[in-house]
This record gives sequence, C-alpha cells and structure tokens, in this order.
Amino acid sequence: MPEMYLSWSEYRETIERLAAKIHRSGWQFDSIVCIAKGGLRVGDLLCRLYDRPLAILSATSYHGEENRLRGDISFSQHLSMTASSLGSRVLLVDDLVDSGVSLIESVKWLQDNCAEIEEIRTGVLWYKECSAIAPDYYVSYLADNPWIRQPFEYYEKATIEEIANKYESVEECVMF
Repeated sequence: MPEMYLSWSEYRETIERLAAKIHRSGWQFDSIVCIAKGGLRVGDLLCRLYDRPLAILSATSYHGEENRLRGDISFSQHLSMTASSLGSRVLLVDDLVDSGVSLIESVKWLQDNCAEIEEIRTGVLWYKECSAIAPDYYVSYLADNPWIRQPFEYYEKATIEEIANKYESVEECVMF
C-alpha cells in the first residue's frame, strides 16, 4: 500500500482548501458535526472560519498495530455540543473517507437521532477510490488508496515521558 506523508502546514492548507470549496458552493449550513477523532481538527478550523456551532460525534472502528485494522464501528451515545440544536442543515466532516463505513454510518446516526435535520452534506480532506460513498465536498481524490500519514500520528506512539524529557527544566513548563 502506498503511503502519503503530510506536514502540519500541508494539513492546515488542505483544511483551508476544503473550506474554500464549501464556500464557493454557496451552500449555507446551520452547524458542523465532526467525526472524532480524525475530523476534530477539520471541524475545529471550519467552525472558526464559518462561525458556526460545532458538535462532536465520537466513533471508532480502527484498532491493532498502527490503527490499521478496521472492525465494527461504534458511536458515542450522544453528540457533544454547546448549541441547543443542530438546525436543519448540517455539514458532517471527517479527515478522510476510506471504506466509507464511518461516513455512511454517521449520516445514519444523525438521521436516527436528530429529528430537526433536513439536510446533511459531507466534507472530507481526502476521498479514496475504495470508498462506498462519495462525499459532497473533498479536496483530493486518491485513486491509489494510500495510507495517509498525518502529522499528529507522532503522538500515537510518543509517551508522555518522552515529551516531558524534551522539556527537562521546570522553567520551560511554566503555567500561566
């Protein structure tokens, strides 16, 4: 399987490109729902750019070595949000659509649990050819289905001890 490596600046730029595509479409939405964990950063930046409420739907399906084994998907019982309602038009975002299971099942979860929603559109950074669903908005179509190495993956292997050792002196860890 080919691999694609991204820097933090490439990752941020890709989110900005997604934001621009959505903006150019002219579609107006009431709120953003991100699929956690991968969609957290995407949702955070989009809610800041669009000044729309953000809700988080926690889901998990990957496990095993380097989180490369896909299993059954499971969801949190509730959305985490501060707004009183999502509104009728929701933008559902994630970092990528691989098999498509997470995106398909997240749409179903929202339809089953949020009666006020009339329209859901989806947005991702990367759309892999192997996906069973085409997102409404995406930045890159990846015909070769690479494993995407995102810049924050470092923290999946790093330990807190390694991080703390990088900042040995107390003065470097000042609390404000």
